[in-house]
Amino acid sequence: MLKISIIIPSYNASDFIEETIQSIVNQNYPNLECIVIDGGSNDGTLDILNKYKGQIMWISEKDRGQSDAINKGLKLASGDIITYINADDVYERGCFQKVTAFFEKSPTVKWVYGKCRIINKDGAEIRRPITWYKNFWQKRYSYNRLLILDFIAQPATFWRKELTDEIGLFDVNQHLAMEYDYWLRTGANYKPGFIDDYLASFRVHRHSRSSVNYSKAAREALDVAKSYARVEKRDFLIPLQYLNYWVVISTYSILRIVSQLTNKLE
Repeated sequence: MLKISIIIPSYNASDFIEETIQSIVNQNYPNLECIVIDGGSNDGTLDILNKYKGQIMWISEKDRGQSDAINKGLKLASGDIITYINADDVYERGCFQKVTAFFEKSPTVKWVYGKCRIINKDGAEIRRPITWYKNFWQKRYSYNRLLILDFIAQPATFWRKELTDEIGLFDVNQHLAMEYDYWLRTGANYKPGFIDDYLASFRVHRHSRSSVNYSKAAREALDVAKSYARVEKRDFLIPLQYLNYWVVISTYSILRIVSQLTNKLE
């Protein structure tokens, strides 16, 4: 049975990290390694981690940001299959069995992604149109499309350890688009597999990166996409990359306004 290593980068994540851990340990997958790389939390996160002694491995120390934390976990990971999940996201039941079954049936595939829901702080599904939009493109993968828009959901993406051994670690200079950078680096060499099922849920709340830094994240994603388009001699895609950037900015601006109005009404 393939071993899975899950890395959780965290910092002051006491509101949600226990739910994230439970979504891992409650999978009842017997060959599992959970590694939490904490950035020196002081909000009670470490008390939660101590509750799972024997079920998870964890360290807490200052780091250079999320990419650095993920890289620390990648260096410790011993699994055949590797992934990371943020300390506020969760896995769907049966996720690990579906992922390992795919890799066992597809020995030449280096990485795979599945579908991902978007949930709020209470775990209720939200933003279904965005999920449907991403699901549409996920089923129609091409590297050119990936260069234009990032439709791959990070919590629902897994890869073989040998892939990291080959292409390296995450770019520590990337703080908001590091997974997109990794997908483009990987996709330039290997076509991913796709699992047409929900594997995880991505949480949006007032402190999440997608809520606080959506504009900066979109800009970083655009810069990353342009750099790969130029390296891969696909400059003709750059106008479409800019178009997607403005669509993302407009969409999230509208969502933010709607959220603010809803909070006022409540």
